[in-house]
Amino acid sequence: MDYVSDIEWPRRAVVTAGMPYGNKKLHFGHVAGVFVPADAYARFLRDRIGADEVLFVSGTDCYGSPIDEGYRKACEGSDTEEPFQGTIVDYVRRNHDAQKATLDAYGISLSVYEGSCLGASAGIHERLTRRVFDRLHANGHLMRRSTLQFFDPEAGVFLNGRQVTGHCPVQGCRSEKAYADECDLGHQFSPEELINPISAVSGKAPEMRPVENWYFDLPNFREQIARVNADNAADPDVRAVVSKAVGEFLAAPVIYIKNELQDDYRALADSLPAHEFHEAEGGKQSFTIEFASIDDRDAARDALLHAGLKIRTGKTLVPFRLSGNVAWGVPVPEMDGVSGLTCWCWPESLWAPVSFSIAALLHRAESGACGSAAQADPAAYAWSAFKDWWCSDDAQVYQFIGQDNLYFYGVVQPALWAAFEEGDRMEAYPSGDDLRQTRLIANHHILFGKTKASSSGATKPPSADELLDWYTVDQLRAHWLALGLDQKSVGFKPKPFDPDEAKRADPRVADPVLKEGALLTNVFNRLARSCFYEAAKNFDGMMPLDAPAPDVVARAHAALHEYERLMKAASLHAVMSLMDEFIRAAQKHWADGIRDAEHEDDDAARRQVLADSFYLLRVCALLMHPVAPAGCEMIAEYLQIAPERVFSWHAPFASMAELCDADEAASGAHAVKELPPRTDFFGKHPSQFK
Repeated sequence: MDYVSDIEWPRRAVVTAGMPYGNKKLHFGHVAGVFVPADAYARFLRDRIGADEVLFVSGTDCYGSPIDEGYRKACEGSDTEEPFQGTIVDYVRRNHDAQKATLDAYGISLSVYEGSCLGASAGIHERLTRRVFDRLHANGHLMRRSTLQFFDPEAGVFLNGRQVTGHCPVQGCRSEKAYADECDLGHQFSPEELINPISAVSGKAPEMRPVENWYFDLPNFREQIARVNADNAADPDVRAVVSKAVGEFLAAPVIYIKNELQDDYRALADSLPAHEFHEAEGGKQSFTIEFASIDDRDAARDALLHAGLKIRTGKTLVPFRLSGNVAWGVPVPEMDGVSGLTCWCWPESLWAPVSFSIAALLHRAESGACGSAAQADPAAYAWSAFKDWWCSDDAQVYQFIGQDNLYFYGVVQPALWAAFEEGDRMEAYPSGDDLRQTRLIANHHILFGKTKASSSGATKPPSADELLDWYTVDQLRAHWLALGLDQKSVGFKPKPFDPDEAKRADPRVADPVLKEGALLTNVFNRLARSCFYEAAKNFDGMMPLDAPAPDVVARAHAALHEYERLMKAASLHAVMSLMDEFIRAAQKHWADGIRDAEHEDDDAARRQVLADSFYLLRVCALLMHPVAPAGCEMIAEYLQIAPERVFSWHAPFASMAELCDADEAASGAHAVKELPPRTDFFGKHPSQFK
């Protein structure tokens, strides 16, 4: 029987991985929490729908205040590094190259990894940014607002977002690492709301001075955001954290005021915009006043602050700043006499994956992979072809992000996509040549031990590069994918980096990172070696092409169906659990079958169990290919079958004969490559041998 899928996959797909800032090397959390899951998914889609039908894109986030501030500090030097010599582009390129080297080391199979200011993507991104502003302006969705920005009078400069730190003003947030208009937990607020601001340049309290900037009218898209969010909440394949996080921002605009300040509030209440008063509930320390619009809330906020009342605001939809006064940014086109602005890095990072996709298609066209017409004018082809990936009903974009970025991808992005539509359509689900809504795959935090990994913490987490001194890539990929970051924040506890020296030295203390690796190095390895050694020993180096037993095929098809179902939901930890069970069952089928055949001295039984086991080995290799690509591709090499055939879901999954030439199928055997003694498809790291 042939395998028949009951899941409809898109004709083509884009997979994105959240962009790392261009001011540092890659943290292990970014590799583990975003890039490895995205890579596994992209590899699965290439096998499932075809390699040419998948783009996997990311790049360095080159612009904005984090990079500007990082460059300033690098030029100053430190106790461990000499002052950096070079331009800010040189600084970004240095960090980008280090990031790319790390991703290559982990087998991250990106179609393109450039940067918003690097490579072909740079010019594309600047052009696309101009298009975005022109379209939003033409559609009437931009707001020109005079707002206050932090100014350091001692240094005589306006401060970028990362040059001001304070406490987050959002009710319920305990972050003490907030910047000019956002905290490290992703909460957005106006600069004047920041509590106890301090300039990173002078160490003094800055002033507020007026500046003009462009804002996107985000509150006007409440209905569209709510529609998309409701659909996500009803979709079992979308993680609950997405709709939950987005739903919090759909709340009415409110202000929280301490109970002891109620008399002061009462004295001002009649002068405030119309609002509803809500008593504190359940022993809470603050009462609430609710407004019909964000403008009313902001007017009340300003009045209360002017009167000296300490307040906090709640999550809600606020006008989203698109431009800024930081010199290091993508230029914003002059509009309505306003010039000299740059795009804030967060909005342009939302359409950066589109820029990277265009760059990837450009490189494909230049290589000749898209036909002679595309090669004659690669740029024109790329700018036209990207719509087949981002603007087509038969395509799907899968975006792997951290949960703390859901405000930008789950709230702002759906509204922007609706705002890009021509005229006043403002549909929640754009059509025609407009960008389609994407599927968000948000992971929780990966912790280092029990705390959020931080390079500034007391216990320094290992870098992604350092981990490769102790583990193989396959071991780390398998472990990270099994952690269940789709469900909760999970601790990563590599034994060589345990802060307890006694535990590090105690051989009785197991290394939790090696649990999933053992499935590869022991069980899967044993199955593969057994098949090839048996073929060499008793079948003259030939793989029998007999049909596998019906119960073996049925078991494999059940696993294939469940695997697809789990992949549709990007439930990668459940995929790992499924594969643990399936690979162990395949190995047991071999061990039990060959034992019985040898006990009975039954050549026919020996031939059948080997045919069964080669079939199961191919299915195991196909399903584990996204997880441990190098070892699985080595299996394909020794099978002496083209990888594009081994790792294809278009094969009927009935027998290995379907993957071989017709004359081999007729003869009933296929020559496999001789496997040298003690060869490992999935090896251990040298440090793990005692």
